[in-house]
Amino acid sequence: MLKDVMTAVENGKFKEIESLVKSALDAGETPESILDSMIETMGIVGDRFQRNEVFIPEMLIAAKTMQKAVGVLSPLLVGAGVGAKGKLIIGTVCGDHHDIGKNLVALMMESAGFEVIDLGVDVSPEKYVETLKANPDCKIVGLSALLTTTMEAMEATVKAITEAGFRNSVKIMVGGAPITPEFAEKIGADAYASDAGSAARKATEIISAA
Repeated sequence: MLKDVMTAVENGKFKEIESLVKSALDAGETPESILDSMIETMGIVGDRFQRNEVFIPEMLIAAKTMQKAVGVLSPLLVGAGVGAKGKLIIGTVCGDHHDIGKNLVALMMESAGFEVIDLGVDVSPEKYVETLKANPDCKIVGLSALLTTTMEAMEATVKAITEAGFRNSVKIMVGGAPITPEFAEKIGADAYASDAGSAARKATEIISAA
């Protein structure tokens, strides 16, 4: 039954996933084992994306399929599932209105067990700081930028978070088409991710190491 669930997530069988998850539960699978199998599957999808074997639409439907499955599992999960790894704030930085990549990362983060606070696009440094003040238990902040012209806004956001005194309590992850590991290091970010799958894995590593 787990294999059927994993195959459905990988292939984006959105309409079938709920019944498959319920069948797996009826067959004796635990909510935790089903969740773990789907997280593993999304890791495989992420690897395929990196190899250009699947593209953004396939990644999105796989993530949305898993999200629908998590909706079935959430009431049954104890100490696992969405939110278990803590809060994560994500947004596209000021001046940038692109959201497809950011939305995919947010879905992947939720699938990996984070409670995601999605600030949307064109998010000012002040908004990030305000949200951190309102959510002092936040573990990670994710910054996305697609335009080279908004890379400065990403740097300004890292600076604002630092000056507000949150650098000891949160880790900052950055990503987007023009972003490189070297730029991430230059602006003082804690981590860089090239795509949604690696972002979810990196966030999980950060939490595990904390």
